[in-house]
Amino acid sequence: MPDSQNNLYLYEALELRAEYDARTKTLKNMLPEAKENRDRFSFHRDHEVKYRPVAGFSVDAVRDELNALSIKSRKLNNAIQRANFDSRLTVDGEEISLNEALEFRKSVNEKIGELSTHLANAAYERVVYKEERDIVEAPDVPYEQAQRQLEEKRLLFRALNRALRAAAHGTVVDFKDEK
Repeated sequence: MPDSQNNLYLYEALELRAEYDARTKTLKNMLPEAKENRDRFSFHRDHEVKYRPVAGFSVDAVRDELNALSIKSRKLNNAIQRANFDSRLTVDGEEISLNEALEFRKSVNEKIGELSTHLANAAYERVVYKEERDIVEAPDVPYEQAQRQLEEKRLLFRALNRALRAAAHGTVVDFKDEK
């Protein structure tokens, strides 16, 4: 639901961007050059197969619609980026822009993957049987420490997601809603 001036909220703008991307893909697939490229990799018994537009379909109209949609999509992307840089939220007591929060969430997610691997490695000791005795190698990071670090990052990731979701529902993007 747009605000009182018919501007979209950030979450609505993100949904509209996904819709524009899907429409663009559909329109591009309808162009004759896309059909030729797809058919280049398929085999037909008759190598002289030709295609022509059906009644009611205009390639020029599709190109015009694709061009207009491309312009609207660029404007929407710019509006989303401006909102991401201008809007602020508080994470761990520090005020940062939405853009910084998105980058931070990405790095926290990567760190969760690393810590998950560390936890799996920390769950076992390495035992080597050599010269009639066992040589036990402890993991590099103690299991409890790896488990605690992973849980801290997961909780931070959850908090970031909640803050970003709340910001997406409260941030207005300078882009008018389509009717």
